[in-house]
Amino acid sequence: MNGFESDLKRGLCSKGFAASLIVEVFILFQAGFDSDLFRMSLPIAAAFPYAAAWLVEYKSGFLKASLPRCGITPYIFGKFFACGICGGLPGTFGCLVYKIAREEAEEISLMLIFVSGMMWAVFSATLAAWSKSRYIAYGGAFVIYYLLIILYERYFGALYCLYPCEWVYPKHTWIFGDWGIVIMLSGVMFMLLAMYYRILRRCMERV
Repeated sequence: MNGFESDLKRGLCSKGFAASLIVEVFILFQAGFDSDLFRMSLPIAAAFPYAAAWLVEYKSGFLKASLPRCGITPYIFGKFFACGICGGLPGTFGCLVYKIAREEAEEISLMLIFVSGMMWAVFSATLAAWSKSRYIAYGGAFVIYYLLIILYERYFGALYCLYPCEWVYPKHTWIFGDWGIVIMLSGVMFMLLAMYYRILRRCMERV
């Protein structure tokens, strides 16, 4: 099993993933999809499954045993993409269960939920790598999410692309429709990957 498959399996079988999924399902059935509570829970639920995985291995010394088996670049890419997938799935699975149970919830785009959760997960992973703190990783995404809401609602109302609620439930017309949101968030994730790679590479060269 290669590094990515191992990371993905560990992330999907983690307590953080199970907890995020349960919380998302609970919030959806209590508050609904079009609720502030659900939307604001997404960045937190996305971070818990695997955002701090590299940091845990780095501080525990397990990194020294992992690198010789897979190499630096595959290790970094495996961690990044496994984190994104594990972060995007809790909200997606939660919404899928909600859609099946509530047939009227046709407006939910599982693709947008997944991509948005994936973006917040890798953003949290990048924060963890930069700060060397899992607490900043878990809370930082929520802080940025809330800051973007304030900037949009109070100062930059015309820039709806900055509004994170639009990324999961668009109410404006986007170029290319939902795919326009996917393209924008993919661009953000590409920049985060470059930052994540540079930070981890620098740390690993000293291991």
